[in-house]
Amino acid sequence: MNGRVILGLVLRYIYIIRRSVPRIIEMLFWPMLDLLVWGFLTIYLQKINQDIPAAVTFLLGAMIFWDVLFRSQQGMTVSFLEDVWTKNIINVFVAPVRIREFLAATALVGLIKVTIIIVALTTVAFLLYGFNLTVIGWGLVPLFANLIVMGWGIGMVTTALIMRFGQAVEMLAWAIPFLFQPLSAVFYPVSVLPSWLQPLALCLPSTHVFEGMRDVLAHGGFPMHHLLWAMSLNVVFLLAEAWFFMWMYQSTREKGYLAKLGTQ
Repeated sequence: MNGRVILGLVLRYIYIIRRSVPRIIEMLFWPMLDLLVWGFLTIYLQKINQDIPAAVTFLLGAMIFWDVLFRSQQGMTVSFLEDVWTKNIINVFVAPVRIREFLAATALVGLIKVTIIIVALTTVAFLLYGFNLTVIGWGLVPLFANLIVMGWGIGMVTTALIMRFGQAVEMLAWAIPFLFQPLSAVFYPVSVLPSWLQPLALCLPSTHVFEGMRDVLAHGGFPMHHLLWAMSLNVVFLLAEAWFFMWMYQSTREKGYLAKLGTQ
């Protein structure tokens, strides 16, 4: 891969965002709105039941963790959609840009967005609700990293589907991540799920991250077994998702759908 090509693409997407106030507002508006809603909900739960002081910790932590996964996926898919909406996608692919360089650039854009959002959310959560996410310590890094990698994988799948089937399915960019939310046990432990669903939930890397997050906040320490499971599953899923993306990309090129996508 050519680092200069990747950097050029990243800068291009950053310039688009930097020069658009609506894009900047949209990037922060929804995460902040989620934080306010879940924050006030947890305060209400504490008022009606003083025996659950950890509710704020669990729910706000889960909300921030989920946003890491969702925004890393959005960084990849929406960057691709930006080129589709501006009818620039053909220009990108006729330029000397390899598909892996394009994916690397959109993944980095997602990482930059996630970093900005994490800083903003953790700061506001601390100021408004006294919630300090950094109590998890350096364990935050591998936990966040696994969510980001899973988000990249989902981003490749959604991008591939939009590339293959066109703008008619672009709603998948927002819908697909939420298909994983119920099984990921974001706001509740896996034990809440029906017994027949629990093995399926434990096959997702995100489930182990959220279970690990709750273990750290409730008992301290660091659940290494959850981290190892998340890493192992991420490797398997990422390889499968990369293969799926390349298969769909080759099919799109062979059938001429890419050119059609750029003129819709």
